[in-house]
Amino acid sequence: MNNTMQLDLNEQEKKKKVLVQALCYLILVIGLVLIVFPMYLTLVTALKSPEETSRNFFALPSSLYLENFSQVIHKANFFYYIRNSLQITVFSLLGISFIVPLISYAVARNMDRVYYKLIYVLFVSGAFIPFTILMVPQIKLMSMLHLMSSWGLILLYWVYSLSEGLLLTVSFIQSGIPKEIEEAAYIDGAGVFYTFARIVYPMMKPIIVSVIIMDALWIWNDFQLPLLMLNSSQKLWTLPLFQYNFQSKYTVAYNQAFAAFLLSIVPIMIFYLLMQKQIMEGLAAGAVKG
Repeated sequence: MNNTMQLDLNEQEKKKKVLVQALCYLILVIGLVLIVFPMYLTLVTALKSPEETSRNFFALPSSLYLENFSQVIHKANFFYYIRNSLQITVFSLLGISFIVPLISYAVARNMDRVYYKLIYVLFVSGAFIPFTILMVPQIKLMSMLHLMSSWGLILLYWVYSLSEGLLLTVSFIQSGIPKEIEEAAYIDGAGVFYTFARIVYPMMKPIIVSVIIMDALWIWNDFQLPLLMLNSSQKLWTLPLFQYNFQSKYTVAYNQAFAAFLLSIVPIMIFYLLMQKQIMEGLAAGAVKG
């Protein structure tokens, strides 16, 4: 009797495992379709002529039609907007790679003081405030300061990066960098800034790289802030703004629009490939610290 009941329980557990696995595979397949299908449409539409697209939007191209890319590059001044996006992204990341670690180090080593703890809470709480609440006062403030420009946008990226940046970096410093190393440097006569620049900052490389990669993807693909800050002049457009206005200006030119999408992916993909080694090092360091 007991053996029979045990067999029934085992069979029920096996059925549950099979159902759970089937459900997991179903969710994975749905997720894969939702990711792959838009990429498929983007690729095939960019490689087809307008006539072929009008005949069958979803079919594979009969031949590679590269004129769409040529028109985007030469007629739509694509590289001009690439330059704008690169300028904003590069200068934003340079500032973030210095400002976030510096503030994080000061906060992490003085968390027992009320003033620094308040700064930490204020910055981190900013990550939980919806952007729609900040949008109107932000634009009014930047307009009053005459910073409705690319440099004003870079300044905003520096500020917004502090919320998640401090949350990650302060935790890393507290758990991964022992105070004894700094105390030894102080005994040898090193100052605070020298200790930070020569000892602490190099040890923060894994988390700094993680923050830079996260913010690079955000800044390169960001649409809301450039729309509010830069849409007054076509000369200031970034790639997302170019794509948005490109589609509104050329409402029927889907092929060129999708070609522009593909071209805009290339720089950030190159950046990701170049940083792949640092990504793996950051993950490995995080696993060791954990």
